[in-house]
Amino acid sequence: MSRRRLLVGCTAGVTGAAIAAWAFAADDSPLNWYQSATVSAKTDRKKRPLPPRSEQIKNLQAGHTYDVLIIGGGATGAGCALDATTRGLRTALVESDDFASGTSSRSTKLIHGGVRYLQKAILQLDYEQYKMVKEALHERANMLEVAPHLTRPLPILLPVYKWWQVPYYWFGIKMYDLVAGDRNLKSSYYLSKNNTLELFPMLKSDNLCGGIVYYDGQQDDARMNLAIALTAARHGATIANHVRVLKLHKTAGKLSGARVRDELTGKEWDIKANSIINATGPFTDSIRKMDDQAVREICCPSSGVHIVLPGYYSPEHMGLLDPSTSDGRVIFFLPWLKGTIAGTTDLPCDVTHTPKPTEDEIQFILTEVRNYLNPDVEVRRGDVLSAWSGIRPLVSDPNKPDTQSLARNHIVHVSPSGLVTIAGGKWTTYRSMASETVDAAIESANLKPLFRDCQTDGFLIEGAHGWTPTMYIRLVQDFGLEMEVAQHLAKSYGDRAFAVAKMAAMTGQRWPVIGKKLHPEFPYIDAEIRYGVREYACTAIDMIARRLRLAFLNVQAAAEALPGIIDIMAEELKWNESEKQKQMKMAADFLANEMGQMVNRASRDKIPINLNKDEIQTYIKRFQIIDKDRKGYVSINDIRRSLKSMGVKPSDAEISAILSEIDATYHGQLEIQDYLQMMSAIKSGHVTYSRFARMAEMEEEHHEKEVLKKQISVERSGGGL
Repeated sequence: MSRRRLLVGCTAGVTGAAIAAWAFAADDSPLNWYQSATVSAKTDRKKRPLPPRSEQIKNLQAGHTYDVLIIGGGATGAGCALDATTRGLRTALVESDDFASGTSSRSTKLIHGGVRYLQKAILQLDYEQYKMVKEALHERANMLEVAPHLTRPLPILLPVYKWWQVPYYWFGIKMYDLVAGDRNLKSSYYLSKNNTLELFPMLKSDNLCGGIVYYDGQQDDARMNLAIALTAARHGATIANHVRVLKLHKTAGKLSGARVRDELTGKEWDIKANSIINATGPFTDSIRKMDDQAVREICCPSSGVHIVLPGYYSPEHMGLLDPSTSDGRVIFFLPWLKGTIAGTTDLPCDVTHTPKPTEDEIQFILTEVRNYLNPDVEVRRGDVLSAWSGIRPLVSDPNKPDTQSLARNHIVHVSPSGLVTIAGGKWTTYRSMASETVDAAIESANLKPLFRDCQTDGFLIEGAHGWTPTMYIRLVQDFGLEMEVAQHLAKSYGDRAFAVAKMAAMTGQRWPVIGKKLHPEFPYIDAEIRYGVREYACTAIDMIARRLRLAFLNVQAAAEALPGIIDIMAEELKWNESEKQKQMKMAADFLANEMGQMVNRASRDKIPINLNKDEIQTYIKRFQIIDKDRKGYVSINDIRRSLKSMGVKPSDAEISAILSEIDATYHGQLEIQDYLQMMSAIKSGHVTYSRFARMAEMEEEHHEKEVLKKQISVERSGGGL
């Protein structure tokens, strides 16, 4: 035992001396400005505190020379930062908006190998496609291993409506299992028609032959992206969101740094770097043109729209794949965070920082969904809770003479001046893409890393180290959290959930003891806002879209929770009233344009008033009764008075929720046209989740009861005679 201790001690001493010598030789600036990584064990929980953003900005402004400067804080950029810093390279990352603010937060949420690519590989005997699937399946297993709190295996049903397709699909899916090898999640299997409908009762049963079930992974993409970036920061990388690159600097024809600007303060400065990595997704060409104005564009952007429907549209633990849509694309239909995601479209688009879903794209998805759900499930436009568009950055390969054809996989390109561009690919393969990119940076700039090979395969990320499937029970028992909230915290933050829970406010109730909800329909609590600021959330949009996923799940709920969220952020970030108003406007615009609120509202306004003359007269009379003061619109106080006079007594919380939605959706008032449209929408089923609709239905039920009472009274009095 003493010999073993001596050997371990000597090894540690030699390793420490080597690291110190490397750091001293790498830069003649003060030795401790950069804390390089020591990857002694990939499963060690890093105890280094997460530096606040102000400290990260200070480091970027200090004039140090980094080995690698990464532009872009999406999945690939964050992956590059983690890869580079764990090899011992002095690493900086800047992102013009927020981590995962672009395509990386707007994905289908799947971690997959690519069933379609395997089909092409087999049918076309294409070895490149096969290698791509093989690599993706390895990375799929790795993501599930290194972030078990943010990922899960998900069974996906492939319904079969023609008997000849059963052996065809079965063989293809079995090949998918075979290619995965020992990294396969679970074996695929065939289901009879009855068993298929038992597991997925919403499915259309006509002509159904059965189903094939296979497994892929699912993730919370924005939080996964953030966790990778935070892991890089814990291991020594200097990362900063809301820092934009303005221009690239060259020395003797080689890149030597960049001019950047803090978008929050407007301050500009230079960052020196031996190598620069361009990981900006759809904005790849804009950075390439900073390097060389004459360079040919390689990005061919494509819009992928997803919508979120209520959770009852799909089973909680099974997704569905439609392999034969009307335009030839695959549509996924997946449970996610108690909702249902449906998508995606694939249309050419312009590169923009604010992609918006269109009504045509939403209608296309709804139409395809209707094709495979049974008639009992009425797919209604009003059920779309949120909609978003992500720009898929398809690229042509500048390494090949024929740049017209799009690359099937990602490309890594090094320009004559040393700009390393990584483009294309998909979320699942972010780690292997990052590894290849950092390899190219090391070679092109002749860098001297502590570890030559990639260290991130099997490397646990933020929150994974102490997480277990039953960890949420400790949160309930130790802190008095509601069980649903505890489960959410454990899945979103992993073993860091305890740090979040410590920030939670007392509820003042017997149970739960702590954890004030930000919205009654979701498990998000006040502590997450305070913790989110420590996770580099700088704006209200950062918070509602990426630290919490509320904007993606229900745009109306996000709007309702926004004032409370901004109040807490104002306490943490010392915002004045003017800044709070600015944040409110920016977030409201984001929800309206990028999360589908405006297109939802426009769709609602197009709903025809489908009422007959008698119904219109009845509702006009009711409106006039409610509008007691003849103002021409129904105000909040009118609603209160109407409810009271009808004897309808909802709870204070219900009234508050109803009135907050009226205020958010109708600016505090409904005119007669709005009222008739609302009643028509209720009649036709266009409005499902509106609390005002529920209130109006209560009014309708009360009116019908009163009419019935009068009829019974008349009949009884007539019978007495």
